[in-house]
Order: sequence, then C-alpha cells, then structure tokens
Amino acid sequence: MRIVADIGSCEGYGMCEAMADDYFEIGADDVVVVHDEHPPEADREHVHAAVAACPARALRLQD
Repeated sequence: MRIVADIGSCEGYGMCEAMADDYFEIGADDVVVVHDEHPPEADREHVHAAVAACPARALRLQD
C-alpha cells in the first residue's frame, strides 16, 4: 500500500493529521506532508480511515 497526496487539491483541513499524525502533517504552507508513504499492513485500516476523512479528496491509497 502507498499513500498518494495530491498537494494541489489539499486545502489544509487537517483531518488526516488529526486521525493519523504518525503519517500526516499539515505544513506551514497549509499543505499535507506524508511522513511515510508506505505504512505497514498493520496500520492499513487506520490510514484508510484518515484518507477517507479528507474533505478535499486530496489523499488516496494505491495498492
């Protein structure tokens, strides 16, 4: 699994960071920073929920 961020679509809501701050952070420029694009399988459900919570649909998961 790989986290893909569309930084052009990111509006800096921070839902991803609030739900999975080990993987996501909203930077000083209000754009998401992905700390680890390849989370382990054990975190798949947790990361999926954070990606799904993005109101701007700026995140997706790729197998």
